Amino acid sequence: MKRLVKSLMNALRQVWRSLRTLSGDDAYERYFQHQRCTHSSLPALSRKAYFRNAQQSRWDKINRCC
Repeated sequence: MKRLVKSLMNALRQVWRSLRTLSGDDAYERYFQHQRCTHSSLPALSRKAYFRNAQQSRWDKINRCC
C-alpha cells in the first residue's frame, strides 16, 4: 500500500511539473537554472525583473498581420 501511494505521488508530481511547463509557470525557474549553468559570471535577474522583461518583450512588438 505504501508503495502504491509513493508511486501515485510521483506520478502526480510529474503531471504537475508538466502542467507548469506547458503553462509557462516555471519560466523563471528554467531561466534561473540556465543562467546559473551557462552564464554563471553574470548576475541573474530577480523574479520581478524577469517577469517585467518578459511582459515588456511580449507587448512591445507589433502583434498584427498588417
